[in-house]
Amino acid sequence: MGAQFLRKASVWLTKHKIAVLATSCMGLFGANLSYHVFPEQTFRLLHECWSDGQPAELSQRLCAVFQDVLQDTAVKSTNYRAFAASGFHPVSAGIPWLPAGSLVGIPPNFDSTVGDKRGIVNHVVVINGKAVDWESNEGVALKEALTFSLEAQKFAIAREVVYLQSGSPLASAAVAPTCLAGTYLCGTGIKVALGLYPGPMVLRGICNLIIAAAGLIFYYVSYDAVTYHLDCKADRNAATISKDYARGGVEFYDKILSRNRILRALMGKEGTKMYAPSGNLFPRHWFRIKYTPYTYRRDLILNILRELQA
Repeated sequence: MGAQFLRKASVWLTKHKIAVLATSCMGLFGANLSYHVFPEQTFRLLHECWSDGQPAELSQRLCAVFQDVLQDTAVKSTNYRAFAASGFHPVSAGIPWLPAGSLVGIPPNFDSTVGDKRGIVNHVVVINGKAVDWESNEGVALKEALTFSLEAQKFAIAREVVYLQSGSPLASAAVAPTCLAGTYLCGTGIKVALGLYPGPMVLRGICNLIIAAAGLIFYYVSYDAVTYHLDCKADRNAATISKDYARGGVEFYDKILSRNRILRALMGKEGTKMYAPSGNLFPRHWFRIKYTPYTYRRDLILNILRELQA
């Protein structure tokens, strides 16, 4: 009975393979875009910062900074909304021209200044089960790494805005369905070229496994390459707004690297697995570059700053 079901399923898939492929690609694309299409119901709930059992409110100062950034980036302000986010640097989601618009999450440490670090010390940071002592040597260093100038804050927010404005979520979401369709078409072409369709099913099965593995590797490489390109594009667009933004970008990534080096020391063995001595993030798999290196992003903006100053 099971064999009969498999035969029927195989016949049905063969008959409707194009429809199944199209549906699968559309499903992948939709799944990857889901939290960009409905950012309030998905993304915000995941990243929102809470205080005393309630969603934290964004300070008036940060609201004003956010509006300044929207003006500097020349985007339609009604398409973007800011909220207080957890973490240490801004996050974003959404597609500006859709009804739901876009959200930019700004972390509480952005409410701190050189003279007033309440936005940092008023929050508990737990590492290895212990709260960070802000008065210890490591705590003071971490506090300094989490304090950004106004220029660095504006750059960090601007890169999220221009990332969304350029349609980067769409490009990122399109990688998986494109690779799926490409793998199927290449696999079909290879099997036709090798004459495997009239041959034994075992050979076709082995060929399918090899093609699927190659397609998966191609997807990982393509996704990382697209991520790398989109990150650098957002950094470049934000840094070229003005010299102040470029200077802020250099500071922003310098302090991220400093923060990661401090966390590497505080986290012990786990820190050495997560962070490189330079402060970059380690990829999870040997053949992937999952994260655009912060050192490269800093150097990219440093070169832009030199060009602007020339």
